[in-house]
Amino acid sequence: MQNITSVTGLKSAIQELEVEQSVKGRLLKDQIYLIRESLKPVNLLRNALKETFSSDYLTENFSGTAIVAASGFLLKKIYTGKSNNKLRKLAGAALQFWITNFIAQNSAQIKSFFRAIFQHFFRRKEMNARRHIR
Repeated sequence: MQNITSVTGLKSAIQELEVEQSVKGRLLKDQIYLIRESLKPVNLLRNALKETFSSDYLTENFSGTAIVAASGFLLKKIYTGKSNNKLRKLAGAALQFWITNFIAQNSAQIKSFFRAIFQHFFRRKEMNARRHIR
């Protein structure tokens, strides 16, 4: 800032500082409003859930875990059915445990296997559709 030697210079400098203070005050009020809104419990919960479920890593792991658990449960139900035999139910629980562990440990290979199968069938459909067009 330069030295002020006249009254008019002093008045204009004061006016400039008042405008600057007004702008900074408005920005500060806006920032306080945004902080207050973001700290509301509803917004905290919404943002936490949004961040949690938008994560690719979590979504992929959750879907993988759900598939593993569902496949083990489904195979147990298929094996035991509506049987009341305790030995069969115990064997079904053991089968569920074994299948769940097997799928969890080999999930990458299982995914690539099913991906290859789907690609094979869809490619075959595509080729047959192209033949019929010609």
